[in-house]
Amino acid sequence: MAHLRTVFPFSVPDKIATWTRGGLAKSRHRLVTMLPPEGVGAEIGVWKGDFSASLLRYTRPTVLHLIDPWAFQEDLPKAWYGGRSARSQADMDTISDGVSARFATQITAGQVVIHRAPSTEALAGLPDSALDWVYIDGNHLYDGVMADLTSSLTKLRPGGLMACDDYGSPGWWLDGVRRAVDDFVATGAVEAVADLGSQFVMRRPLI
Repeated sequence: MAHLRTVFPFSVPDKIATWTRGGLAKSRHRLVTMLPPEGVGAEIGVWKGDFSASLLRYTRPTVLHLIDPWAFQEDLPKAWYGGRSARSQADMDTISDGVSARFATQITAGQVVIHRAPSTEALAGLPDSALDWVYIDGNHLYDGVMADLTSSLTKLRPGGLMACDDYGSPGWWLDGVRRAVDDFVATGAVEAVADLGSQFVMRRPLI
């Protein structure tokens, strides 16, 4: 995947690959190179689909499930979907419509499947062991992350990868991503694979 060098910087030290734009790009590049190509994947937390487009371009999945309720949450005013960017449910509806339009060709071809629903509900509708990888970037509060981790596990094939965004960023979510991931790994349900700064990668055990 040498062509990624034209998109992602390589001069950013790992230790700052958290909040900085270049650091995030480097971490996500390293994550993308770890995901199996031409597999079946899911992205939880889509927003406007920018990273979805990167996943499509560089992993060439046979199917990519895009999961997001696109629901406005006024109780989380610091979140993009709670007032920081979108200001109302109408704004969220517009963003959802934009994602559908953006990937219209892939949707028609069956390569992209959009699930406008809470992540636990959408995942419950997928067969067990159906996914080669899951990328979690939804609700960053501890309970939300833990629910996504737990719900995703059985949907992964044995040996499949699970990754979380913002692992290295405490943010308004009170370090919920790191705390949930660390607690989940400690249960032994998954094997830690890599701490990439802003991204953390795990694997469902083969047995």
